[in-house]
Amino acid sequence: MGFISWIIFGLIAGGIAKFLMPGKQGGGLIKTVLLGVIGSLVGGWIGTQLGFGTVEAGFDIRNFGLAVVGALVVLFIWQTLFGSKE
Repeated sequence: MGFISWIIFGLIAGGIAKFLMPGKQGGGLIKTVLLGVIGSLVGGWIGTQLGFGTVEAGFDIRNFGLAVVGALVVLFIWQTLFGSKE
């Protein structure tokens, strides 16, 4: 997979994670892409640890689900550390 594919995949996974996470998340396109790409890596690592296969298998629905779960984890950690103090 090319670099652009990972960015698009990360954008979609990050956008879905931001939609699913309750509360208000700030940030724009770059934060969403970074969140999604980091989440994809975290989700791939979690999937590998749980025996769901390897990250090198390519894009499929299982890997996409793991990427969204990973992005949710990363978003939760981000909100916990740097969330708004309202």
